Amino acid sequence: MTRIHLFADEAGNFDFSNGRGATRYFILTTVAFFDDYQACRDLESIRYQLAWDGIDHPGPFHATTDPQTVRDKVYESLAPHAFRVDATILEKKKAQPQLRVSNERFYQYAWYYHLKYVAPRICGEDDEILIVAASIGTKARRDAFHIGVRDVVAQTVPTMDVRSVHWPNETDAGLQIADYCCWAIQRKWERGDDRSHGLIIGKIQSEFDLFQPGTQTYY
Repeated sequence: MTRIHLFADEAGNFDFSNGRGATRYFILTTVAFFDDYQACRDLESIRYQLAWDGIDHPGPFHATTDPQTVRDKVYESLAPHAFRVDATILEKKKAQPQLRVSNERFYQYAWYYHLKYVAPRICGEDDEILIVAASIGTKARRDAFHIGVRDVVAQTVPTMDVRSVHWPNETDAGLQIADYCCWAIQRKWERGDDRSHGLIIGKIQSEFDLFQPGTQTYY
């Protein structure tokens, strides 16, 4: 039996338009840890080394706002460790209208298809899995997450021993690692900038463009 910890983060927004500030993609990324949690411990120790290097970074680590010198240190610390990264990519303008009648429905849809693919590939019937998502602010979205997890567990996950929780990003190193991995993937898809993506590419097992076969756009 293996106890698997699956940390999740997301990138993109729920602005379904061509307006300024709307992202092209919504990206859901998970990082799976099996037996090696040293990456989390190493991340927590980086702040001490940064302080010795003259960089005051009280934490938490957040790729969007961290300076490049800090990002370099984080990716360097992740390099030697074993974990699995998966991402589901949703090009928003290809999402049919019924999938985006509400932000919660679209969010649940993304989770369903992500777990439908990932869960059978990381756990067996005798394993345990804890799914940890970064806190998302609204009760409706938290409920949508838990409903989505229950639905996919009932239909596709080999084990029924599953727990799902929401924790603030700043409270857990695993969530901050997921944040960094998700940011690197988003930079590649949204901007064509694969610098950081190249630093974690050996850990990425899937980048699934869910709507890739589709040709129709809705806005």
